Amino acid sequence: MNPVPGTVAVIGSGAWGTTLAMVADRAGTDTTLVVRNTEVFTSLRDRHRHPKSLPGIDFPPTITLSQDQDTAINAAEVVLLVLPTQKLRVAVQPIASLLRGKIVVVAAKGIEIGTSLLPTQILEDVIGAHSDTPLCALSGPNLAMEVALGKPATTVIASSNLTAAERVQSLLMGESLRVYTSTDLVGVQIGGALKNVIAIGAGIGDGLQAGDNAKAAFMTRGIAEIARLGVSLGADPLTFAGLSGIGDLICTCSSDLSRNHQVGVGLASGKSLADVLAGMSEIAEGVDTTRAAIDMARRAGIEMPIAEQMYAVLFSEKSPVDAVRSLMMREPRHEHF
Repeated sequence: MNPVPGTVAVIGSGAWGTTLAMVADRAGTDTTLVVRNTEVFTSLRDRHRHPKSLPGIDFPPTITLSQDQDTAINAAEVVLLVLPTQKLRVAVQPIASLLRGKIVVVAAKGIEIGTSLLPTQILEDVIGAHSDTPLCALSGPNLAMEVALGKPATTVIASSNLTAAERVQSLLMGESLRVYTSTDLVGVQIGGALKNVIAIGAGIGDGLQAGDNAKAAFMTRGIAEIARLGVSLGADPLTFAGLSGIGDLICTCSSDLSRNHQVGVGLASGKSLADVLAGMSEIAEGVDTTRAAIDMARRAGIEMPIAEQMYAVLFSEKSPVDAVRSLMMREPRHEHF
């Protein structure tokens, strides 16, 4: 089947995948949302509501719902993969041949454990490098609930193929979502992944009632270490001053809607990580990203003290209070190092 120009298939029917389908539909794009879960499919079809996510949001009947992933991909010009980073490889392997010849956009924000690959690098590893299959990453200050409600928001589409990024921009941009383009594929993805790690720490600070001074300092030092790692991997430092850097960081560290922020608040209250995660309906990618980021930073020889302390809290049973103390009592140094 030849793809139909101006069509989008969204793979992944969680909060963000469902929201991105709504975004494309609002932009006037012919959109199909692939829903593998029968409960979610039935609820969206019959009640026009998601049974687990986006409470109170009406799902537009103009979006095509499908449980036939292969047919939806074959018909689409652009495929949006809205899946957790750690599940991306397994999900893409059976459809790799179908994705060739498409513009493929990944909306995951993470780093693969074990390989230290970014989402588009996972896709390239599975699909292969093909000039007719441009790979893009979508990232920015995008809380699904606010975007679904139609509140003003922005995002970034990054690709080494600017023409492909501009094509995706034209299919998603509307009155409530302004879409920017970038050619810094590494920087946009590093910013999106690492801000989740910092957001866990910001949630811990809020849970401990550390105050606004502490939060401002924490976010500022957080973007500094994100940029250090990103630049070492070839990213443009200016990217981290943009929407997928400081913009996404501010949003995720400040909002109660952020799942990663919620993890930090829960840990500060004395709950175990297992109990915090058990109470969440969707994945907080920052937990796995912390593990992967530490591995990536150590391989690159980059110091990331905040990420190190988040790792100790998440995986080594260090108390949040002790983690804060460790950060405050580090050796004195110049701000720019």
